[in-house]
Amino acid sequence: MSAPNNRLLALDVIRGITIAGMILVNNPGSWQSVYAPLQHARWHGLTPTDLVYPFFMFIMGVAIHFSLRKFDKLNTTVSLKIIRRTVALFAVGIALDCFSKLCYGTFSWEHLRILGVMQRLALAYAGGAFLAILIPKKYYLATAGGILLLYLVLLQCFNGYVHSADNLIAVIDVKLLGAGHLIKETAEGGSFAFEPEGLLSTIPCWAHVLFGTFVGSLITGIAENKERIRQIALFGTVLLFAGFLLQYLDPINKKLWTASYTLITSGTASLLLALLIDIIDVRQKKRWCRFFEAFGVNPLFMYVVAWIISVLFGLSFIPWGEATISVRGIIYNRTLQPLLGDYAGSLVYALFFIGVIWALGYILYRKRIYIKL
Repeated sequence: MSAPNNRLLALDVIRGITIAGMILVNNPGSWQSVYAPLQHARWHGLTPTDLVYPFFMFIMGVAIHFSLRKFDKLNTTVSLKIIRRTVALFAVGIALDCFSKLCYGTFSWEHLRILGVMQRLALAYAGGAFLAILIPKKYYLATAGGILLLYLVLLQCFNGYVHSADNLIAVIDVKLLGAGHLIKETAEGGSFAFEPEGLLSTIPCWAHVLFGTFVGSLITGIAENKERIRQIALFGTVLLFAGFLLQYLDPINKKLWTASYTLITSGTASLLLALLIDIIDVRQKKRWCRFFEAFGVNPLFMYVVAWIISVLFGLSFIPWGEATISVRGIIYNRTLQPLLGDYAGSLVYALFFIGVIWALGYILYRKRIYIKL
C-alpha cells in the first residue's frame, strides 16, 4: 500500500521516537545514577544514547527534501526561508541556555555557551539545506562523501583524535569563541575547554543531513512502499558496513562527530526508517505508535518545552520543613529513590518526566495544533 501524497506516518513516528529518546537521556532523576546504555560514550565508542541526536539530524535531512523540493534553484525566497529558520533555531538554543542559567543564578555574558544542541541543528540545517538546493540530487552522495573525506584528513593530520586541549576542534573553538564560552571536557590528565557541538565538527553534520535528504528523494521518487523499503534498507546497510570498516582508521566518536560515526548512525537511522515504513505504512500496524506521534508532529517544540519544564522541576521553591525542595526532589529523592533504589528510581523519574511532556504534546496533537520551529 502506498501513500498517494508520499506522506509517511513512519516519518512522524521516528521523529517522535527520537525526541522521546532525547528527553529520556536528558532527564534522569540523578546524573550520578544512570544506567550505562543511557549514557554517552566518554570519548571513543558508541552507546544507544549516541544514536538519538544523529537520528534526529538525519530525519531533519529527510524533511529538508520535502520542504524544499519545489525549489529547483537557489533564489531570494528559498535563501530567506533557510536563513530565517537557521536564525530562529540558533536563537532558541541561546535562549534556553540563558533561561537555565538565569533560573539557577549562574548567568554571565563571559560564560554564555554560544553553541549547543539547537545551535548545531541550526548550522547543520543551514549547510544541508543550501547544499541540497545548490547540488543536483545525483551528486548528494558524492558531496557527502567528499565532506567526510575532508574532515577525516583534517582529524588525521592535525591532532583530531587526542583527548586533550591540543585537539584540533578544541583549539579552533577556543581561538574563535573563547574558552569561557565552552563547556569542560574531563580527561585523564584533567579537564579542558571543549565544545561537543563545536564549529569544525559541524562540517560532517552537513554530510549527515545530505544522507537524510537523499533518503527523502528516494521516498518521493519511488511510488510503491515495498520498493522504498528495499532501496532505503540497501542504502542503510551499505552506510553501516562502510562505517564499521572505517572505524579502524577513524574511531567512532560522537563528540568529534567522526566520519565513521556519521556513516554508522545514518545507516542505522535508514534501517530503522525502512523497518517503520514496513510495520506502519505497509502492514498498517499503527495502534502502538500513537504515543510517539504526539512527539513527532511537534518535535522541536516538545524538546524546548521539555527543557523549560526540566529546569523548573529542578528549582527548589516548594516549602519543605524549614527549607525548600524542588519537584524533582520530591518525586525522585523523597519517593522513587527510597522505594526503588538509585538507578531504577532515576530511570522511572525519567519515564515519568516523558509522560508529563507527552501529556502536553497529546493535547496539541488531538487539537491538530502544529508549532514549527
